[in-house]
Amino acid sequence: MATFDLVLRGATVVDGTGAPRRTADVAVSGDRIVEVGDIAPGAGGEEVDLTGLVLAPGFIDIHTHFDAQILWDPALTPSSWYGVTTVVLGNCGFGIAPLKPPQRPTMMRTLETVEDMPLASLEAAVTWSFETFDEYVDTVSALPLALNVGTYVGHTPVRYYVLGEEAAAREATPAEIDRMAAIVEHAMRSGAMGFATSVSGGHVGAYGKPVPSRLANEAEHYALAAAVGRAGIGCIMIAGPGGPLSLKSFPALSVASGRPVLWSALLAGHTSRGTSVELLEAHLGWEGDVRPQIACRPVVGQANFANPMTLQRVECFKEAAHVPQEGRRALYEDPEWRARAVPQMEAQWGPRWDRVTLAESPTFGDLVGRSLEEIAKERGQRPAEAMIDLSLDDDLLTRFTVVLANGDEEQLAGLLRHPHALVGLSDAGAHVGQLCDACFAPYLLGHWVREQQVLDLETAVWKLTGQPADYFRIAGRGRIAPGGFADLVAFDPSTVGVSPLRRVHDQPGGADRVVSDAYGIEHVWVNGHAIRRDGTPIQAAAPGRFVRPE
Repeated sequence: MATFDLVLRGATVVDGTGAPRRTADVAVSGDRIVEVGDIAPGAGGEEVDLTGLVLAPGFIDIHTHFDAQILWDPALTPSSWYGVTTVVLGNCGFGIAPLKPPQRPTMMRTLETVEDMPLASLEAAVTWSFETFDEYVDTVSALPLALNVGTYVGHTPVRYYVLGEEAAAREATPAEIDRMAAIVEHAMRSGAMGFATSVSGGHVGAYGKPVPSRLANEAEHYALAAAVGRAGIGCIMIAGPGGPLSLKSFPALSVASGRPVLWSALLAGHTSRGTSVELLEAHLGWEGDVRPQIACRPVVGQANFANPMTLQRVECFKEAAHVPQEGRRALYEDPEWRARAVPQMEAQWGPRWDRVTLAESPTFGDLVGRSLEEIAKERGQRPAEAMIDLSLDDDLLTRFTVVLANGDEEQLAGLLRHPHALVGLSDAGAHVGQLCDACFAPYLLGHWVREQQVLDLETAVWKLTGQPADYFRIAGRGRIAPGGFADLVAFDPSTVGVSPLRRVHDQPGGADRVVSDAYGIEHVWVNGHAIRRDGTPIQAAAPGRFVRPE
């Protein structure tokens, strides 16, 4: 008679603690791991032979923007393809609760502008059966989730909820700050993973205005951090630095609130204070618990002239963004616009035209993968002129990709080796038309472990599992140990990795997105139930749960 519901046999177990790998069987009953070691034959109701595969805890993605997508895609694709078993929503202070009905259209346009979420999908598929943060948690908890889900309470929707449309125009009064603090504290006690905000100057929201959190003064930030402290759980996530919060503010905020501070993001490259690794080392002398978040992939931007939302750091494209789509071609053909645009584009991208590549084109397929610097030289043009003409000749459908950060692999390797940095920044659920970094976990294991040998397997798995579980205080997850939840991934270390991006048209409202296929991710279990078997997702699998910090 079977003793366990599931026995996984003969795997190379990497348990998420950083301890050396070992060959072992793992037994599961219900949603829990109950035994790790040599398990008698025939002890499982279901037995899976994992010989030749690594068995690790399920991966934890600490930086997603699935806040809206989860309502129409509770399978949380493509993250669920990659061995991810837990995701954290609400990063950078964005989200869709709490919001009153009049504020919802503005918030959707904010998500469109700052996180590049297709407005057509948001308008077609976000069902507003909730208003408060508690009601949003109840809604998410009731969904047929493929993965475990936690979420921050976001500064921007909280500000809209209290200040209305003036949230993006002015500082809050002391009374309004008190009301926001009460909402944040209540959200923490209702299950939020933490409080998230943005002070990043690059975060421009609806109608060209700063996202509301950027209008908060220092007193407001400290008051809302104190609300997290009073709840005694969770962390504070900051997209920055900027505005009233410098890097030196982060440890002071951690000490004042008594809560950890996670900031996004520290990217490979030179900063005004030296290299990124040197900046990270500076954190170690600070008080409080301050952690930078890093990415393991090059940070890229992709855009086309038909939808210039992601080009708005260049002034001429702010003008284009406010022109109806059907009128943009005429604007780009206007000699006066071109005369303004070329020098502005060169000021923005001049030093890195060699890193701006033609990514997709119905007309110029032979140029895909080549840099604008090369293409322009062959055409006898300046790169900015070539970019404009290629777009016009391709009915504005040409897509360009530029490496924005993390192009220096030597520095990035130094960040990845550092035990103080948290790996994340997938942005899953955002920028879906231009990037897919949700695949960061198999990329880390394939590129940085197998190919570059920058990390050993045990350290890489710890960075994807045990380290974030400890930081976010997600009890029972991130390790393979008796009593823990059976969130598990079995992968082939010789093939694990990701495919090149491909574009699919599967989003509500007719929107498209880019995705990457997983290599070597053979099996995934969430709370003891399979969501992927033999490299294929199991449709309609829904064992995920809403998770809270403890």
